[in-house]
Amino acid sequence: VQLQASGGGVVPAGGSLRLSCAASGRTFSSSAMAWFRQAPGKEREFVAAISWSGGSTYYADSPKGRFTISRDNAKNMVYLQMNRLKPEDTAVYYCAPTFGRSWPEGSWGQGTLVTVSS
Repeated sequence: VQLQASGGGVVPAGGSLRLSCAASGRTFSSSAMAWFRQAPGKEREFVAAISWSGGSTYYADSPKGRFTISRDNAKNMVYLQMNRLKPEDTAVYYCAPTFGRSWPEGSWGQGTLVTVSS
């Protein structure tokens, strides 16, 4: 599966953004998917994951209650709705085919930059 994240931008603290991840490849609808992020000078970290059917999701502690992961298998898309954004959410966001908290081996496309201004 090949992935392309988009939808990033500059938003004031307290604002919202929706990120999109476009996937190509026959295996997308059978793949769990996750969002990760990497802030400047920090390690990449897990944000949220969704099962192949969309029936199961889970989140890292920081975005829990503020972010929502979803998918549309008919469109080969995964989304991350981000509400009540904080400056510490500033990072490059990536999508990847996994249901785990660890970044899967391989190259999974360019991320999208989210900047939250205080």
